[in-house]
Amino acid sequence: MDLNDSDDVSVNHFVISQDDISREMQYHQAETPEAARYAAAEALVIRELMKQRAECAGISIHTDGKCDEEATFSALIEAEVQVPESAEAECRRFFDNNPQRFCSEAIVEARHILLAVPPDDMDARVAVKKTAVALIEKLVANAELFDDLASEHSACPSKKTGGSLGQLSKGSTVEEFERQVFALQAGLCHSPIETRYGFHIVIVDRKIDGRPLPFDVVKDKISSYLQHQVKHRAVRNYLQRLMADASISGIALDQAKSAHVQ
Repeated sequence: MDLNDSDDVSVNHFVISQDDISREMQYHQAETPEAARYAAAEALVIRELMKQRAECAGISIHTDGKCDEEATFSALIEAEVQVPESAEAECRRFFDNNPQRFCSEAIVEARHILLAVPPDDMDARVAVKKTAVALIEKLVANAELFDDLASEHSACPSKKTGGSLGQLSKGSTVEEFERQVFALQAGLCHSPIETRYGFHIVIVDRKIDGRPLPFDVVKDKISSYLQHQVKHRAVRNYLQRLMADASISGIALDQAKSAHVQ
């Protein structure tokens, strides 16, 4: 990464000033101000290269009488970047090599009792966990007490329906709860599940594991994914060619690692 913060950057003799780069920096989060400045300069260089190329190609999309830069760039890519279609054989190979990606979602039917406690009150969390363990011991002796204990102790609105959470699928609840519940087998969990909200006493009533999906069901999704990957690489190569053919000064671009051609 090499950018002189005192000299302007030029692209085929078009000057990108340090003020331009400073204004652009707000759109580029980075670990250091230097990295953010470099990313901003890099983005402006590539934007200018595309503007110049679109002008040479006679491509300009206007909206409400003004040049729509993003639409113009999209039209330029459409006109000048060749993206081969993904063949069914490629889709089949991807499917065969990644079977774990093509399963129906697992479903868990569960009930819980939430013993709420603030995440930053360590003393209270220790005490509440002891209460949760004691309630689990009661349920080990008599699981039919669950509805009553939920009604009495739970801080979740589900207490009104015996703690029922219904059918849970991935993404339907907070990650730390989901990760632990989906690892359970049917029955009472003998340890309280801790989340940012407190401690959960959980019974899994039913668990339906995800099942492999047939190729015909997912081939369109695979084709779209592969097509996106191919287009991504093609656009990256196109931008690298524009950079290689241009006269650029004031910044040393590493074309292979440039964030804005990835």
